[in-house]
Amino acid sequence: MKLYGSTTSPYVRRIRIVLFSTEHEFLNLQIFSGEDRALLASRNPTLKVPCLEDDGEMIFDSRVIYNYLAEKLDHDGLSWEEENQLTLIDAANDSFVQLMLLKRSDIDITQDKLYFSLQNERIEAVLSTLSEQLSQGGFSGWSYPEICLYTMIDWVLFRELHDMKAYPQLLEFHEKHQDRIEITATNPRD
Repeated sequence: MKLYGSTTSPYVRRIRIVLFSTEHEFLNLQIFSGEDRALLASRNPTLKVPCLEDDGEMIFDSRVIYNYLAEKLDHDGLSWEEENQLTLIDAANDSFVQLMLLKRSDIDITQDKLYFSLQNERIEAVLSTLSEQLSQGGFSGWSYPEICLYTMIDWVLFRELHDMKAYPQLLEFHEKHQDRIEITATNPRD
């Protein structure tokens, strides 16, 4: 089993955490240029990470990979409520990624433009909803939705995309899980 990705991707990190106790090879790629970009293109036509190679199959997208691994490794599948939670997390995560890529491309994302406004509106609505779910006792275990929530929050803090001070529940959730062995072993700062 080979996992293609980068150590800084929150989508890759969630799969690395799921695979933490499973033998696999992790290929840490520089996904934006050079030979690693060509390798990624040869494995995944979407040119996105993660992708998983197993038993002659290439599986794309972290959610699809999780569903594949859940079946293969006899992990719990996702309920519709958990799928909805992942939709929220992925929506905010995707918006954060888009804004980060634009910023890295020297585009001023603080402009009063429709695209930036829509991304920021989505981010705030999702963070508010996730905070409310935490306040109501959601995300109380340590399964795939919690892993995805943690990796998103940690990545946003790592990339300094949002300070999260308006969402103390999210910061408390982050602090509660930051010392887990699988979290420290996959820390993108190292």
